[in-house]
Amino acid sequence: MANLEIDHLSHAYGPKKVLNDVNLRVEAGQVLALVGPSGCGKSTLLRAVLGTHPPTSGSVCVGGKPMLRPSRDVGIVYQHYSLFDFLTARQNVAFGLKLDQTSTPFRLFNYPAWRKLRAEHLEQADALLKKVGLYAARDQYPSQMSGGMRQRVAIAQALIMQPRVLLLDEPFGALDEATREELQLMLLRLYEENVRARAEHREPPYTVIIVTHELNEALFVADRVVGLSQYHADGANGATIVYDRPAPIFKPDEPKDLSKFVKQKEELIEAVFSERHLKDHRKYVTFWSEHEKTAVEGAGV
Repeated sequence: MANLEIDHLSHAYGPKKVLNDVNLRVEAGQVLALVGPSGCGKSTLLRAVLGTHPPTSGSVCVGGKPMLRPSRDVGIVYQHYSLFDFLTARQNVAFGLKLDQTSTPFRLFNYPAWRKLRAEHLEQADALLKKVGLYAARDQYPSQMSGGMRQRVAIAQALIMQPRVLLLDEPFGALDEATREELQLMLLRLYEENVRARAEHREPPYTVIIVTHELNEALFVADRVVGLSQYHADGANGATIVYDRPAPIFKPDEPKDLSKFVKQKEELIEAVFSERHLKDHRKYVTFWSEHEKTAVEGAGV
């Protein structure tokens, strides 16, 4: 079963048609970068996956269940981190578990059980802060942290709920280049955990969709790049997926060799961002055929 299935999704705001027959399947462990021109509906598509804006037509399913409202199956991190200023890093990360697993009467009238559960939540928060490289800052408040540190906390805050799909909405856009590259490497480390899980015949723990306007970033952190665009033959009725291809796989300890994706970056610009000519939007939607071909070749068939 796919972690995310979008089937013939279209969306309009009154007479304004935004999305047009979007189809997408994302399996567990994929890190997908979503790119597209400004105003093409990337945020609208994310909100449909999140469950806050059900589509005008079509469907979104996560783990086989229709997404009609927000649920813990989908987490999201925005460009501007939403942390509580009065909580430390570890308390911020653990906050979602507190809301999910307890109630105010439980915390008031069953304090010994709440104290024990609280310790478990903080342990889980510490483990995630280690994963994102912030364990040493676990007792700092947001005002004491840099922008990059706060964004790491926000990502750990989302991951602790173990969502089937994690949405990252231009999460690094407000950061300086050095900090941005550190967080890109963090995503590559999460992808490495997915690879190890597959090798051990476990379900990969992290399925991520990252929206970014930076094509180098999209091709570096993801194993799949999807282009959403209104520049296609039926663009008057809204944007659709005009590009869906595998991206090069990088390891966190490898040099960032941009030459590996120069050609694919040029292809993306032509397929997704160019207004000069309208394309048959199926030309570059080849991810699953390429993926299956690679799997067959890898099996020596």
